[in-house]
Order: sequence, then structure tokens, then C-alpha cells
Amino acid sequence: MDIKQLIYLCNLERERHFGRAAEASFVSQPTLSMRLKNLERELGLSLINRSNNFDGFTPEGDRVLTWAREIVSVYQGLKLEVESLKHGVTGTLRIGVVPQCSVSLPVLLKGISDRFAQLDYRVAVLSADQLLDALNSHTVDVGIGFFELATLRELHFQAELLQDNGVEVVFHPGHFPQLVGEGELSISELKDIPLCLAEQTRYFRRYLDMYFREAELHPRVILETTSVFQLAQGVQVGLGCLISPRGHLLPEMMPELLARPLAIAPMARQAALVIAEPGRATPLSQHFFDEVRRWLSKR
Repeated sequence: MDIKQLIYLCNLERERHFGRAAEASFVSQPTLSMRLKNLERELGLSLINRSNNFDGFTPEGDRVLTWAREIVSVYQGLKLEVESLKHGVTGTLRIGVVPQCSVSLPVLLKGISDRFAQLDYRVAVLSADQLLDALNSHTVDVGIGFFELATLRELHFQAELLQDNGVEVVFHPGHFPQLVGEGELSISELKDIPLCLAEQTRYFRRYLDMYFREAELHPRVILETTSVFQLAQGVQVGLGCLISPRGHLLPEMMPELLARPLAIAPMARQAALVIAEPGRATPLSQHFFDEVRRWLSKR
């Protein structure tokens, strides 16, 4: 058994396809298949369900995968640590984020770029449940989203809590002049306003829907998508109004739009930036986490 076989196994789990896993591993498909069959012979276990195509993993394969993810994560962390010792903190950090949170990720990344100028980022947009799974399976190094604090403690994650600045309604004054004004909007004032909202599978949307039900309101959701970009465009053209955590959007990108706070109770979950516990977090993610903590403390 060698580390490349375990990397191939993890790539196959991610890609769910032998050809794509081979491309991700920078080898030919026959080479990948041969190396994985060799791994099965060495272990004396069948790991992969094979038909004409990849058909998932056997129960034994799932158990081996749990160890493979851990070993590959430690191996990649070691490589990054060696590079950082040679050249400073460098590499690609894998970040998982929920579509709408209480911090602008680009602002955060820009805030620490002076210290970690050689650091690159690969960002995946996930649901809250997917984000927790990705952190547990080491497919992301850092998670930014809404979490139950009891779950974070139970799983021994390191968490930097993000400030909850409340919720705001973003609108174009030319299309919704009735919303122009000072102070908070009540949720009842949105009764006849078309809304652009995230899909119902997202935690922030479920949070909003709960308060609409409590207020016995049935708003018209004219645009529903997981894409914040599409939601923002819908607001820009006057299709509807967006409800978003304050601090998530950059006002400079939408100078024609206005925003007013929405009078609504805080979310039950806590916005946080999360990495694995000390000793299991990769050196790269630990450096990033510590720097974010310093950066947030200065703001």
C-alpha cells in the first residue's frame, strides 16, 4: 500500500467516475484501475462495486475510505508545512461556504492577503449539512456557515464566531419606492413585496420561512435560486427584493440599491468560521484560522 493508491481512492470518491478520477490523479484510467485493484489484493478486500461503470463502494470500501481521507489529509498537510517552512505560507486552501452568511468572504480574504500573499483559494458553495459533511470528510479545510454550537463542541472543531449584524432587505428605490425610509422594516411590510430568496433547502431560507409562518404571511417568492449572483441581479432590475444577512453583500457593487434592517429575531444557529481540532487541522488551515482570528479582533 502506498499514498498514491489512497489518493486515487479519495479522487474516485469525489469524482464518482473512473475516467474523471484518473484525470484528477494525472494518470491514465487503466493505471488508476490497476493500482486500485492492487490495493484490494493487498488488503484482501473488495472496496469498489464494479459494473460497466463505477457503482459506489462496498461497506468495506467505505470503512477504508474513512482512513484514507485521514491519511491523505495528513500527508497533504505535511507537504504544505514543508513548503511553508521553505517559502512561507503557500498553497491552495479549500474553503466551503454557505450561499449567504454574515461576512463577505472576499473582504475577509483580502484582509489577510498582506500576511499570506502566496495563498490561493478554492471555494465551494454548499448547504449547511453538506458543509458539515465536507469538514468531517476533509474535503474542505475551512468552513464558513451557520452551525449549532453543541455540534461544534461535540465534534471538537475550532470555531471563530462571526458577528451577527442582523438581517436586511435590499431593494431598488426606483422599483420599490414604498420601502424608502429610515429605521427597521417590519416583516408585515413585506406582505405584498415580491422577493428574491435562496432555495428552501438552505438554512437561511428556512429561518426566514419560519418567521413568515409565525406572522401568518405568504410572500410571493418571484425568484428562487442558490446563486447569490442571480438574486442580486434580480434586485438590480427590480424583479423583487432580497433578504440577506447584513455584511454579506458589498454595497459598492450595487450603488443604485438601498438596504434597510429587517426587524426579526436572531437565528438559532451561530455564524462561524470552522476548522478541525488542533492536531487534525492541516498546518495551512491552522495558519489561516489563526490569522483570521487576529484580523477579526482588530476590526
